Amino acid sequence: MDVNAAVAAAAAIAGVLTGVIAVLAFRWSERDQKRPTRTSLHIDPVLPPGVDTVLSVLRSSAVVLDEADAVVKASSAAYALGLVRGGTLSVEPMLQMARDTRRDGEIRQVELDLPRRGTGRGEALAVSARVAPLGSRLVLLLVEDLTEARRIEAVRRDFVANVSHELKTPVGALSLLSEAVMDASDDPEAVQRFAGRMQIEATRLTNLVQELIDLSRVQNDDPLEDAEPVRVDELVAEAMDRCRHQAGTKQITMAAGGTADLHVWGNRGQLAAALGNLVENAVNYSPARTRVGIAARRVNAPGGDMIELAVTDQGIGISERDKERVFERFYRVDPARSRATGGTGLGLAIVKHVVASHGGEVTVWSAEGQGSTFTLRLPEAGAARDRAQQHPDLEDEAGASDSSPYEPLPAPEVLP
Repeated sequence: MDVNAAVAAAAAIAGVLTGVIAVLAFRWSERDQKRPTRTSLHIDPVLPPGVDTVLSVLRSSAVVLDEADAVVKASSAAYALGLVRGGTLSVEPMLQMARDTRRDGEIRQVELDLPRRGTGRGEALAVSARVAPLGSRLVLLLVEDLTEARRIEAVRRDFVANVSHELKTPVGALSLLSEAVMDASDDPEAVQRFAGRMQIEATRLTNLVQELIDLSRVQNDDPLEDAEPVRVDELVAEAMDRCRHQAGTKQITMAAGGTADLHVWGNRGQLAAALGNLVENAVNYSPARTRVGIAARRVNAPGGDMIELAVTDQGIGISERDKERVFERFYRVDPARSRATGGTGLGLAIVKHVVASHGGEVTVWSAEGQGSTFTLRLPEAGAARDRAQQHPDLEDEAGASDSSPYEPLPAPEVLP
């Protein structure tokens, strides 16, 4: 009897202990489930009120990181720049900045060069990154793309340097020649020789200043404000008259074909200057007793017919490397030859800007030793006028290109 009582008591105590343990385990599990974990913070992040809306309208690339460096929010621009990949910030210097800011709360900013996504040519993206704390546990990263701004600054800096160099050359020559004239005042033949050289340098200086003015004008003015139908044959005749003396001196034959009954829409003065620059280059860079041809035709294109004007020469030609740069300001394929002909390196840059502002494009075909063909493609008068009246903003979107889906025009029959 005592033994049975003892067994029953022991069983009762064991049951009570089991129940107490079960209750404690249940309470502990319930408490553990309610406790916020690191995983739950990643799954359900909370941004301060209004931050999401502000980030959506920022022009900068925005990334929000939590205390575990996981991306809570990222703009589409951040993905496009390659800043965020696989839910993490992929740029180590920016990630280290975020950690330092999270630790001490200090705002940090740095400029970095990042490899361009999807290219293997080593090109870099210039960015400015700024990191600031956002609330108690989040960090905000704002990244501004400075690549285009740096490119424009480099172009401006190079332009100023080139202008300074180009101006110094004739000005310095004039100074030296004037001293030579003074020293040779008792030698009429020397004075005449030096005076002739002074006239050449003065002409070169005048041409450079004028082309700088022309380039500035075509970049800043809207040629379509005073646009009118322009006869192609008149443009061609004016361009040929401009170069007739130089062509006659070198016994170069100029011929034109296919220009009758064609009209383009634009500023007559600018179009004449652009075509004249191409014809003048063809004459200057062609050997003596060769031929320069100008051909025109109408071609079908989306949005309306286009007029193509091709200037073909039998000159020295342009290499593949140089063809990509001939429309840059002050770039010369052959600097020594260009200086001998009085070229400034601005003519093709002016052509590019004029054609672009008229809603067209300029292309070049060339082979070394075989000559070159520069082709202007401009909207025909009727099609351009109708499009401008229906869609006035389209003219501002036109650009120039160094390549073209069209084949270059065949040389006129007068060319072999």
